Amino acid sequence: MLRVLLSKRMLAFHALVLVVVPSFIWLGFWQLDRWEEKSAAARLQEENLAADPVPVEELDAVGAEIDQDDRWRRVTATGTYDPGNELLVRNRDGSQGVGLHVLTPLVTEDGAALLVNRGWIPQPPTSTAEPEVPPAPEGEVTVTARLHYSETPENTGVRDRGGLPEGQIMLIDVDELAEDLPYPVYGGYGDLTEQDPPSGPSPEHVAAPETNTGMNLSYAVQWWVFTVIAIVGWIVLMRREVGDAERAVGATGTDGAGDGGGAVDTGAAPHEPQESVGHDAPG
Repeated sequence: MLRVLLSKRMLAFHALVLVVVPSFIWLGFWQLDRWEEKSAAARLQEENLAADPVPVEELDAVGAEIDQDDRWRRVTATGTYDPGNELLVRNRDGSQGVGLHVLTPLVTEDGAALLVNRGWIPQPPTSTAEPEVPPAPEGEVTVTARLHYSETPENTGVRDRGGLPEGQIMLIDVDELAEDLPYPVYGGYGDLTEQDPPSGPSPEHVAAPETNTGMNLSYAVQWWVFTVIAIVGWIVLMRREVGDAERAVGATGTDGAGDGGGAVDTGAAPHEPQESVGHDAPG
C-alpha cells in the first residue's frame, strides 16, 4: 500500500491537494469577511437613513472630514443658494440614464456654505450643447440632505480629467472646490431630499442606493464545497489506486499457479506398461 501511495504520480497528486485545499479554505473565509463588511455597511446605511435629521453643524464643520459612520445621515441647513458658483457633475446615473448632477452652494446664516447636490438632469444631445438646468430658488430656504464625504479617485474609482466644458467637473472634491469659492465650505456635501419652501421645476432628486450585501456569502460556501470535493476525490483516488494494485497482485498469483508448466506430483508410482491379459504370446 505504501509503495502505491508514495509513487511519483501519487506524490504529485498529494502535493496538489496540499496546495488546493488550504487555498480553497482561505478563499472561503476571505469571501466571508467581504460579506460581513458589506453587511455591516448595509446596516449602517439603513440605520443612518432612518435616523432623524440633525443640523449640519452637529456632524460637519468647515474644512473637516466626514466620519464614515456619519455617511447617509440626514442633515438640515438654512441659507440662500449661490447659482453663480453652481457646477455640473458629469456621468451620473438617473432614472433616464446617464446625465449630470447639479451642485449648488448653499450659503448658510453663519457665512459658511454647504455644497448641495440638487439632483439629476439629462445629458445634453451633444458635448457642446448647454444642458437645461432648472434654476435654484431665490431667497432663504431650509434644506434636508443626505451627508457624504468628499469624493476622490481613491474612494470612487473615477479618474478626474481635464478638458471638460466650463462649469463641469468629474468629482465632488470638496477641498479642491473650496479653493475657488469666496466663502468657507463645510467638509462634506449633501444630496438634497427635501426643501422648504419647495421650488418649481427642479432636478430629479438623487435616490439613495439600495443596500446590497452581494454574493460573497454564496461564494464562501462554494469555495468550501470545492474543498470537500477535493478531499473526497483525493480519498477516492487513493482507495482506487490501492484496490487496483491489490487486484493486480491477486491476478498475478492465480496465473502463476495455473500455468507453471510442470508435472503435478500426485504421490503415485510412475505408470508402467502392463502385459496384455488373455492372450498367449505367439509361438
